Amino acid sequence: MSIATYEEVLDLPNHPEKLLIDVRGADELAETGQIPTSVNIPLDHVKKTFSSETNSEAFVRLHGFAKPSLDHYIIVSCRTGRRSQMAVDILQELCYTNARNYKGSWTEWAAKQGK
Repeated sequence: MSIATYEEVLDLPNHPEKLLIDVRGADELAETGQIPTSVNIPLDHVKKTFSSETNSEAFVRLHGFAKPSLDHYIIVSCRTGRRSQMAVDILQELCYTNARNYKGSWTEWAAKQGK
């Protein structure tokens, strides 16, 4: 299991080549906020969004950035790390080879950021 650390997530603004996906629902994000640089793709959309069913143009229309390649470095977060691990498992099933779970997710981030 590949794990991303708080320090790695904290350093993401210096690594625009890495993608941070928050798989919580929009209502949760509205309540808590989200980690800087993260993009929201809810867990129930991950499989379809990253499958071959969604071509590059559709992905850009939906999310505003290019669809990651299968070897793109992706970190996934949620609230406590459970749903993000589920998303990593889905990405790995879809042949994404560099997907990592930020196991501490929002709970760790908020605690260390004083939120």
